[in-house]
Amino acid sequence: MRVTQALLRNAQQRPLALATRCEGRERNWREFADRVARYARVLQDQGLAAGDRVGIVALNSDHYLETFYAVPWAGGIIVPINTRWSAPEIAYALADGGVRLLIVDAHFTALAAELAGAADLTVLTLGEATAPGFARVETLLAQAAPAPEAGRAGDDVSGIFYTGGTTGRSKGVMLTHANHVTNSLQLAAMMQAPEALSYLHAAPMFHIADALCVYMVTTLGGSHHVIPRFEPAACAQALQDHRITDVLLVPTMIQMLLDHLESSAYDLAALARLYYGASPIPEATLLRLFDALPGCSPVQLYGQTEAAPMLTVLEGRYHVKEGPDAGRLRAAGRAIPCIELKIVDEHDREVPRGTVGEVVARGPNVMLGYWQMPEQTAQTLRGGWLHTGDAAYMDDEGFIYISDRLKDMIISGGENVYSTEVENALHQHPAVAQCAVIGVPDPRWGERVHAIVVPRAGATRDAEAIIAHCRALIADFKCPRSIDFRDEPLPLSGAGKILKTELRKPYWEGRQRAVN
Repeated sequence: MRVTQALLRNAQQRPLALATRCEGRERNWREFADRVARYARVLQDQGLAAGDRVGIVALNSDHYLETFYAVPWAGGIIVPINTRWSAPEIAYALADGGVRLLIVDAHFTALAAELAGAADLTVLTLGEATAPGFARVETLLAQAAPAPEAGRAGDDVSGIFYTGGTTGRSKGVMLTHANHVTNSLQLAAMMQAPEALSYLHAAPMFHIADALCVYMVTTLGGSHHVIPRFEPAACAQALQDHRITDVLLVPTMIQMLLDHLESSAYDLAALARLYYGASPIPEATLLRLFDALPGCSPVQLYGQTEAAPMLTVLEGRYHVKEGPDAGRLRAAGRAIPCIELKIVDEHDREVPRGTVGEVVARGPNVMLGYWQMPEQTAQTLRGGWLHTGDAAYMDDEGFIYISDRLKDMIISGGENVYSTEVENALHQHPAVAQCAVIGVPDPRWGERVHAIVVPRAGATRDAEAIIAHCRALIADFKCPRSIDFRDEPLPLSGAGKILKTELRKPYWEGRQRAVN
């Protein structure tokens, strides 16, 4: 299995079919495959060898799609970088991954110049982007001959996707060619999606959820339609104008799109499937979605980066308001083909149906491991099972219901925020003596990052100053949105750990589950 094989199949069987559409540019599969092969030669001419890592910091574009395939075609490993991260976080991921070749678009040339000045980086620019000392991919590509495929496949690493760390250090998830191809086939099998599907990349391409759809759409020979970033009006317009059949959005994006549709009329009759995931969705939002897009089938995907990312699916037939399947709206679905899933206790013993425990899984889409983190890899994959850190129960028909998170993580607007990362930043402020970061319910973002701070004696209690301090160290979406100050010490367990369960209780009281 190799991610690039689908390009050859499409160029052979659907050479003139639309492959990509972005900002007025259209290319068929023959043109796309040719550009990828020449782009791969450009990367090799820049010194890329088998197994080398190539970072990319860019907004969505057809050029980003080409990078997804040119890097493995050349024998490299792609490292998509979260564009919302702070400069120190990006610099850390590039250094940790040993990235020496960085691809950026016009929005990130200044950042690239700063990073290149502090590290041994070769920088190439996408599209029309230019910057002193940086070569343009488009210029080099026009002069390059196509390169043959490098031949990496199967258990060779195809991409390293960085996710937050429970210890404050981001982890690079190593996903193989087989991981990506398998998960795209698993999704295609569940959806029975047609070859003629048209998919809109509105979610960020650096995110593993959209990357799943990159590989799935290409595998099926569908068409990729791209907007630079999610904006409700731009998304709705693209869905209408290009007769989009498939799109993936996180719950916050769905809420924003529904709000926009209430005041503006669009013809979205072609939209057949709306995939959602990355965070739990409020049932009220789903009911609004049913009314606003009655011809569209919502599909919930549950998983994590370590699973490339999909583990379960809740198909459209379970998204109903009434009847025997109406209660399934609260479920995260059932295991996809080729995935074994069970709920276990703290000793990794399977628990009876209906009992809450940790979700564990194994299958061909589970990661190879964490980049240069053998201990964390062994802990997460102990016994041959991926330990998700999510607490759930399973019913008699195999549906799982997420109830809480065992690991110290918040999901806000579809982005994972590990509390330790935020606490590390807070502790660097001179006014903070003790702190704890928790997720609290938020109607727009699902969960909001909230900090509880015990200030040092005599320190000024200035929440805005502390939040501004955090923004200089970590991505804005990770920073606290609210801070409570308290005089008494935070509650501790017998082992001296802060009892976050006690801190969370007042905010989640009266709710069926402790995630939102």
